[in-house]
Amino acid sequence: MTEIVDILISASFWAAVLRIASPLIFATMGELICERAGVLNLGIEGIMVIGAFAGWMTVYAGLGLWTGVAVAMLAGMAFGALHGVLTVPFGLSQHVVGLGITLLATASAYYAYRLALPEVTNPPRIEPFQPLHIPGLSDLPWLGEALFSQTALTWAAFACVAVVSLVLYRTPLGLALRAAGENPHAVEAQGLSVGAIRMGAVIVGSGLMAVGGAFLTMSAFSSFFFEMVNGRGWICIALVVFGAWKPGKALLGALLFAGFDALQVRLQQTGMGQVVPYQVFLMIPYLLSILALILMSRRAHVPAALMTPFNRGER
Repeated sequence: MTEIVDILISASFWAAVLRIASPLIFATMGELICERAGVLNLGIEGIMVIGAFAGWMTVYAGLGLWTGVAVAMLAGMAFGALHGVLTVPFGLSQHVVGLGITLLATASAYYAYRLALPEVTNPPRIEPFQPLHIPGLSDLPWLGEALFSQTALTWAAFACVAVVSLVLYRTPLGLALRAAGENPHAVEAQGLSVGAIRMGAVIVGSGLMAVGGAFLTMSAFSSFFFEMVNGRGWICIALVVFGAWKPGKALLGALLFAGFDALQVRLQQTGMGQVVPYQVFLMIPYLLSILALILMSRRAHVPAALMTPFNRGER
């Protein structure tokens, strides 16, 4: 127990929590936007993979880091547009289309990798985003290491939560988007296009998911390798439910999962790691997250029109 307390009060632990949570925050905000508009985007896992590859490949080709982020977002938006076309105007199954997008995006990234680097056995490394040094703040004891030693993408992730909250709850666009997921007929009665709103939400949301994937290659691992997303997309879908489709609560869910993940890594390095099989530690974040999801989802209010196709003029 003493070892766990020492881990929880260390600055390096909380710095790792913020770093691990960052890609989850981007992708969770993207999925939340889609679902608030009434579209379940199961393509998130593959979109994160294509974002990770597109951002990394752009920087590896010699362009800048922020250019890589932009290219990753555009790649995600392209797959989001495909998802939106198939599910919104055509009304196809959101489950089937989402899984198809995941398979297509993942396979496209792997194929492009092998096509661009056919002889490479070890993934090439790029120069990733570096931690921002804020004069005065970065040198503070504990807080400096925990909060002010993060990269620009981590700060962008938290800013993304604020922007999404502001748009959803303080603008006419956010009201229309939420109405599209709750009562699309009321949106139509106001002379607005439900299809356009949902398409826009899926495209923008998919762009944010891809940025979450790009964080992994451009701020965390500095290279691209197969299976690097490792189920994070599915976790983000659960985090949206955990957060009751609210940005602030979803942020807390991402931090909670990241905390469990950072904790299990450090527990493996203690005396417990020599007694308990490492697979048990790997299960901890998922088991605790499932428990938290069960407790929170019982009181969650699901958007009434989620996964319900909308045909103009029908009642």
